[in-house]
Amino acid sequence: MRRVIIFKGEDGYWIAECPTLPGCVSQGKTVEQARENIREAIQAYIEALEKDNLPVPPETESLMLAEA
Repeated sequence: MRRVIIFKGEDGYWIAECPTLPGCVSQGKTVEQARENIREAIQAYIEALEKDNLPVPPETESLMLAEA
């Protein structure tokens, strides 16, 4: 299980990114679509690392929220 951040982009699409997998970003027209797309992106990202015999970054359990 990976932590994912989902937020609305300037173009109205929802952006989803996985902070522990640098560059692992996806999007969708809805939150649900963005969530499904990032699941697929995470799976493909990890499979590519494993195929290239590269280490898979561990998931961190810390979460911090900050008000702006």
